[in-house]
Amino acid sequence: MRKQNSSEKLTVGIGIDFGTSNSAAAIFNGKTVTMISLSEDSSIMPSANYVDQDYLTTVGQPAIEEYINGNRGRTVELSAEYLGEARTSAGNNDGPAGDGDTNKIYGQAFNDAGLPGRLFRGTKRLLGSKQNDRILIFNRPFRLVALITPILVGIKAALQNHFQISSTYHVNHACIGHPVHFEGYQEERNTTAMERLSEAYRHSGIEHQRFCPEPTAAAISYLDSLPHIQNQRILTVDFGGGTLDFCILNRTDNNFNVEATHGIALGGDRIDQCIFRELVFPLLGKGERWRRIVDGLLVDTLFPFGDFEDLLLNWPVSYMLNQNKYSAPVIERMTDSDEGAVKFRRLYDLIKQNYSYQVFEAIRSFKAQLSVDLSAVLDIPELDIKVELERWEFEMMISDLLFEFEEAIRHILVISDLNANDIGLVIRTGGSSLIPAVKDILDNQFKGKVVEHDPFTSVAAGLAMADYYGYDQL
Repeated sequence: MRKQNSSEKLTVGIGIDFGTSNSAAAIFNGKTVTMISLSEDSSIMPSANYVDQDYLTTVGQPAIEEYINGNRGRTVELSAEYLGEARTSAGNNDGPAGDGDTNKIYGQAFNDAGLPGRLFRGTKRLLGSKQNDRILIFNRPFRLVALITPILVGIKAALQNHFQISSTYHVNHACIGHPVHFEGYQEERNTTAMERLSEAYRHSGIEHQRFCPEPTAAAISYLDSLPHIQNQRILTVDFGGGTLDFCILNRTDNNFNVEATHGIALGGDRIDQCIFRELVFPLLGKGERWRRIVDGLLVDTLFPFGDFEDLLLNWPVSYMLNQNKYSAPVIERMTDSDEGAVKFRRLYDLIKQNYSYQVFEAIRSFKAQLSVDLSAVLDIPELDIKVELERWEFEMMISDLLFEFEEAIRHILVISDLNANDIGLVIRTGGSSLIPAVKDILDNQFKGKVVEHDPFTSVAAGLAMADYYGYDQL
């Protein structure tokens, strides 16, 4: 990568970090980085899009709130999807088949007629998969690009509003962040994802686009004010909500040479799910037995909690638990007089009041507290849950994920044909990089070389700088 000539520079650089979980945007005027307010009180916006039955969209935190309120207390009744009619006969010698020779054809029973709207969160994960090009919303197929575009339109509107306060600057350019590797299995997943991302930005009005890997952008924002750091290898570790990305680069005369990149689908979302599974599931009935009368016989089995797990762990679709096939067993089990019945009353409240999102919000606060203190309390008042955990217990709980983190570090060094001693500086960023065990792993491997850098805003800031300086060949 190199900087363009000063005559080619923009007056303002714009960076947009559209993330799996959250998004941010920044501007850079050559001296100062300004984070753009994407909501009433925050520069961080959930990457969420809600589409109601009239196909009106809401983005960000309001989208999440509309989804939660619309599904609270609602009973889900799935019906077969009507696909059309087909003739059962081609006719006979007397003529073609008549009206009585046709059957209506239905699809699988997944149509939720009372669904007030669809919430889409984490759609960035689907960008690399060609199988996800179109998604059916209320019997109308939507391209994946069309689901992402409203979020980007909202970000562009916030940028335009910022400039209109002081000038008439027209926002039509930006440097766009992307993971090192998009999720997916086909070899061309990065190409597919970048084409879709570029199209969505064009639809939002960002016509002039630069692209930059997210860990590279984080390095740019850290090194911009430190011109003395030259001729050494720099490892950036960007551990965010959805992905873990690495970048090794060399800086010479303020230009960057990217030597290696690596990324895996490991982020804070998986850590949150692990906490939910290990701490909350046992308080909702996992592991409890279920005694009931079936055909006149007493049957005693484990409660089929496994049927609930996937929907509980994915809060945007947890409203699906409000079907009779899920709620009926819970109602029956919670009427027992044993101690386990209390757990199932919690599970029933979670299902009927659509509390999964509140559970995950409590988990994130709990996780953040454990990054500061040696113990913390997971407090979920909606379900009357309070659980205290020591930090070392948390680290044991996520030990498999920490091992994945260590293996990813090993891999970036292997593919670059380097060892830890060859790295002069390690830049640690992303919300999950604040976990003390993650810090310890990096500090142990790269003693005295690790610095923390703006966990939630470093990428957007670096993207704005890359746009301003006109870095090419990113």
